[in-house]
Amino acid sequence: MGALATLPVFFELKGRRAVMAGGSAGAAWKAELLAAAGAEVHLYAPDETLCEEMRELLVAGSPSGTVVHHDRPWSIGIFEGAAIAVGDLESAAEARGFACAARAAGVPVNTVDKPDFCQFRFGTIVNRSPVVVSISTDGAAPILGQSIRRRIETLLPPSLAGWAALATRLRAEVMERLEPGPSRRAFWERLSDRAFTATAPDEKAEADAGRFLDELTRSPAAGGRVTLVGCGPGEAELLTLKAVRALQAADVILFDDLVSDEILELSRREAKRMLVGKRASRESCRQEDINALMIQFAKAGRHVVRLKSGDVSVFGRAGEEIDALKRQGIPVAIVPGITAASALAASFGVSLTHRDRAQQLRFVTGHSKSGGLPEELDWQALADDYATTIFYMGGRMAPKIAARLIENGLPASTPVAVAANLSRHDETRGLGTLADLGAIVERIGVDRPILIGVGRVFAELAAAAAADSRDDAVAATA
Repeated sequence: MGALATLPVFFELKGRRAVMAGGSAGAAWKAELLAAAGAEVHLYAPDETLCEEMRELLVAGSPSGTVVHHDRPWSIGIFEGAAIAVGDLESAAEARGFACAARAAGVPVNTVDKPDFCQFRFGTIVNRSPVVVSISTDGAAPILGQSIRRRIETLLPPSLAGWAALATRLRAEVMERLEPGPSRRAFWERLSDRAFTATAPDEKAEADAGRFLDELTRSPAAGGRVTLVGCGPGEAELLTLKAVRALQAADVILFDDLVSDEILELSRREAKRMLVGKRASRESCRQEDINALMIQFAKAGRHVVRLKSGDVSVFGRAGEEIDALKRQGIPVAIVPGITAASALAASFGVSLTHRDRAQQLRFVTGHSKSGGLPEELDWQALADDYATTIFYMGGRMAPKIAARLIENGLPASTPVAVAANLSRHDETRGLGTLADLGAIVERIGVDRPILIGVGRVFAELAAAAAADSRDDAVAATA
């Protein structure tokens, strides 16, 4: 683990005495926070120094703790029996005195806006109690901490508190009935998956959890399941949140050759990772072997993540895998990902559909099962000048794809966009016309994962690329 600026800890304050000095708005927020954690807060400040927020807190009280006001300044004797001390004091000298007195009494101390005298700091908080997230920037940038908090707030549904409370009620029974290992983890993973829905748990949810616990008690393998996860074109930031959660809940990850290392790094450390990649013209796992592995691990009670590049439902043979799993009665879930065609559009900065240029969008395989040109396709229909066609895995067949489209009436001047390793650090792109497609792919590399876009939506980009090439040629001969 790398160096930590401070140690993040969560301090139990229920029923314990906390002392507070100062009546400002900053002190009011700290007093409310301490009371929310169940503390008995003793506030020391002359009545005339109390701000409006503090007065409102004293009237409203706290549902978890108490706030008791002492109409006098703080003194050395207030620290006896205290678990924590917080002071909001105007001068550095008074803050130093408060901190020294607290330390002498063995009480951890915080002085608001005077970090030199603090033994601990308050973080920015996301409250889904009993789930509590605290963010610290070690005092360097509080606004950054607030920005991080806002992002986390959007990730954690308000109903999470209810699910965490349900987990608290079930914890003792789960610990008693399930041994440490896959079965226990399967129970908590299913509960955690449901916690990220928008619906708070009800009696039915608790009954469902009880039934699943019974199943796991009778048969540990009952927790076995498979999740087919699309991880997008390659860049980790293009993963969905649901995909990340699946990776972090996996026991076994069967991943394709095109899955990037940075995506694998987001997975659970203890998960078994197995490369089962398939690439055209290369030695690879057979689909039957991949199906057998998924079934084997799932029947042993494991959570298997089948990790595929792009979207699992687009040229990923997911249909065969789903059928094989269903025949064995194994639960299977699908987590969609960003397909490579969307990454192509983003990379080139175009829309794949356009009111005047492309009223249709087609995703087409670039090679047949045998590795040749897919003859079963309706090539005449594909040669549509008012459509955008994306060919997946079409590198080796690029010259034949171009020839067949031209044969069927698509102009040789139709713009094309080609890319390999989309969204990765070694992404390579090319632009031109259908007549140039074979040469463009050859320049990029036919053995790389190639995506080919054909259509007039690429016209302006292709024209600009052609103009640049002419300028370069003129400059070279000048």
